[in-house]
Order: sequence, then C-alpha cells, then structure tokens
Amino acid sequence: MQIFSDLYRYRELLKTNIKKDIRGRYKGSFLGILWSFLNPLLQVLVYYFVFPYLMRGAIPNYMVYLITGMIPWNYFLVTVTSGTTAIKANGGILKKVYFPREILLVSQVCSGWINFMISCVIILIFCLVFGVGFSWQLILVPIISLIEAVFIMGIILILGAINVYVQDVEYIVQFILNMAFYATPVIYSLEQFQGASGLLFNLVKLNPMTMLIDAYRDCFLYHVWPNWTNLIIVFTMGLVITIIGFWVFKKLEKGFAEEL
Repeated sequence: MQIFSDLYRYRELLKTNIKKDIRGRYKGSFLGILWSFLNPLLQVLVYYFVFPYLMRGAIPNYMVYLITGMIPWNYFLVTVTSGTTAIKANGGILKKVYFPREILLVSQVCSGWINFMISCVIILIFCLVFGVGFSWQLILVPIISLIEAVFIMGIILILGAINVYVQDVEYIVQFILNMAFYATPVIYSLEQFQGASGLLFNLVKLNPMTMLIDAYRDCFLYHVWPNWTNLIIVFTMGLVITIIGFWVFKKLEKGFAEEL
C-alpha cells in the first residue's frame, strides 16, 4: 500500500511529470502530439505496401488488422523503452530533491496510456473508413489498456532500476523488443503458424502481448467479446511482476544517487 500512499501524497508532482513526459516526447517538433497519430499510421502504410501479397490475401480487412495491432504494440514498445531509461535520465533531479523515485516510472506508464487512448482515434477512423464499423465491445478497450499498463509497470520497475547499475540493459532491451515484435502477431495472423513447429506456435500463442492484441482486435475488428481467461492471465501476470518489480526497485533505489 506504500506506493499508493506515496502517489497520493505526491499527486501534483505526478501530474507535472505526466505533462512533462507528454510534452517532452515531442518537444521541438513542429507537429507536436500529432506524431502520436502519424508514427503508427506511417508504420501501417509501410507494412501494408511491403507485404501486399504475403498477408493481405490471407487476412481480411488487413489494413484495420494492422492498425489494431500496431498501435497497442507501440504503446508497449515506447513505454517500456522510455521507462527503462527514465531513472538514469533524471539522475540530476534525483540527487537534489527527494520524492518517491517510482513516480518517474508511473508517469511514463500514465503518459503512454494517454497517448494510446488518443491514438485509438486512428483505429476508430480506420474501422469507419474500411466499413468495419463499431460495436458495444469497444467499452472494454480502456480496461484492456489498463491491463496492459499493469503489465508494463511491472516490467519497467525492474528494468528501470537495473539499468542504473548495468548500463547495457537499455541496449539489450531494445534488441529483445525488436525480436518480440516478430513473436507477436502484429503484421501476421497466429493461424499462419499452425503448420509450423509446435514450440514456435506455442511461444507466439502464449506471448502476453499476443493475448492483449487479440483482445483489442476482438473489440475493434471482430465485434466479439475478448477471451476473458487470457485477460485474467495477463492481468495476474502483470500484477505479480509489478509486486516483484516494486520489491526489486525498493531494494536497488538505495544506491541510485551513488551510481548516478
């Protein structure tokens, strides 16, 4: 309960950090927050034209399929990347002012969540333009995104703390995220792996991001209720990782000032 008490006590600092993270991400940019829309849109267009024959024929509404995978993946990718370096990037502040250090990571998750919800407007536009339409299942999108936020929170609590001591962590994380992208059905369908080895199929199927992206697609694209079992699994996994991550973070934060 300590983390909730600290977050409430320093809620104004948390709000300030969230605003700073959102503005700082596009500081000096002419288009500013519009890049939240343009980045995933440009990526989708690239994949749509690069894989015209490999995927489009096998997956109906491939453009919408892409966008409903790319935006949730970017939410995960950007937040994990920025969260991993957040403590080290704010080393100067940490040495001068006391505040709960985990606020820096919580603000990364919150700003990432806000950017994601803004980017969901693109998905809705694609659903409308390509004739997919809307359904009542859309009310679950914020809940799914919060489950993803819990999952991300646990990951960056661990990585953000370790990165202070081991400088190579952020580069290793970047490599793993690049590999994880291809282990997640963002640009392809899981069904296309059914003829592959059982190990490969199961690795992709059991990937937590696969379960989350499938849930988003159920709501946006297929108009069915997502698999509740999968969501509970990811939420439980995220909760366990967050509890472990908070413990690791508290153990390691004692040496932050010396290392930074």
